[in-house]
Amino acid sequence: METKNKILVVDDEADICEVLKFNLENEGFAIETASSAEAAYSKLSGGFQLILLDVMMGGMSGFQLAQKMRLEKNDTPVIFLTAKDTENDMLTGFSVGGDDYISKPFSIKEVIARVKAILRRGESKGMEIPERENIAIDDLEINLESKQLYICKKPISLTKKEFEILALLAKTPGRVYSRDEILDRVWENESFVLDRTVDVHITRLRKKMGNTGFRVVNRTGYGYCFNL
Repeated sequence: METKNKILVVDDEADICEVLKFNLENEGFAIETASSAEAAYSKLSGGFQLILLDVMMGGMSGFQLAQKMRLEKNDTPVIFLTAKDTENDMLTGFSVGGDDYISKPFSIKEVIARVKAILRRGESKGMEIPERENIAIDDLEINLESKQLYICKKPISLTKKEFEILALLAKTPGRVYSRDEILDRVWENESFVLDRTVDVHITRLRKKMGNTGFRVVNRTGYGYCFNL
C-alpha cells in the first residue's frame, strides 16, 4: 500500500485550515491542522513531509517557528501562507528557511501545484547520483569540481544555470528530465520561473557547445537528455 505524504497545515483561521485540508485530502495527501505556531511545534515529531505555515498569528509567528525549526536541524520543507506580500517579507521568509511563499488570497490550484513541486524536489534529492569529479566524452570534458566545461581542452564560458543544466543531464546519460524536473533541480527555491526559461538556457548552452551541442537532446513531449 502506497504511503501518503503527510502535510501539516498551520493557520489561526479555521476556515482556511478546513478548505486546505479538504482540497489537499482530495489530492491524496494526509492532512493534520494546527491553529497556532505553538500547537504546530508540538506536532513536529509527526513525520510530516511538508508544512503549510501562516505567517501572522497570535503568539509565535510563522517566521519564528520556521527559524526555530532550522536552528533545531529540522529540515521539513515550509511553504509560507501570508497576506504580507512585499519583497522584504518574501526575503525574510526565505532567509529563515522557507522553501516557498504564497500570498493570500490564494487559489487552491496554485497551492496544490506548489505543494507538489516542493515534494517532487524532495523526492529527487533522495535519488542523487554520487558526485564524480569529471565527465569526459571524446573532445568534451565537464569538470564537476571546478564547475568548468572544456571542449578540445579549451575552457568554455557558461553561466551558472547553463553549467548546472549540463551537469545534471550529463551525470545520468540517456535519462530524460522534464522541464519541471530541471526547474526543480536547477532553479530550486526561485519562484515564478517559466518552463520556457529552460528552453532558452538550453538553446544558449548548445550554441556555446558548438559541434558538441548535439549531445543535449530534446525529446519532444518529454524533455531533455544527454546523449553519449
